[in-house]
Amino acid sequence: MYSKKVKLRALFLFLSLITLILTIFLVLKALEENVVYFLSPTEIKNLNEITTEKIRVGGMVKDQSIKINADKINFIITDFKNEINVVYSGMVPNLFQENKGVVAEGILRDKYYFKAEKILAKHDENYIPPEVKASIGEK
Repeated sequence: MYSKKVKLRALFLFLSLITLILTIFLVLKALEENVVYFLSPTEIKNLNEITTEKIRVGGMVKDQSIKINADKINFIITDFKNEINVVYSGMVPNLFQENKGVVAEGILRDKYYFKAEKILAKHDENYIPPEVKASIGEK
């Protein structure tokens, strides 16, 4: 048989492994509540059922699609295959413009209409803020 020392080591190793698994499970479960999914307009069109969870829709702002009303901004996000209409109330980022990348976070009303609660403008890795560009003399 095994000695008492070997049995204690095996028990310690087993309990450590169980504690590690439980810790990882709890961390993943906590993070699951904060996950916001990123979908393209094509992925939204292919959904079997509309989700009521907060999601993110990403793509390009369609050319000549931005309509600014008194308290709302309507625009279309496209992935060049499908489009989705977005309505947003609030301030948009400085980088938000037509033919540029955008991520809208909010709730999907149907496969063609999205109510955004937050707008995140995307830029490429070569982006330089206008203030910095002016200070270094670039055009």
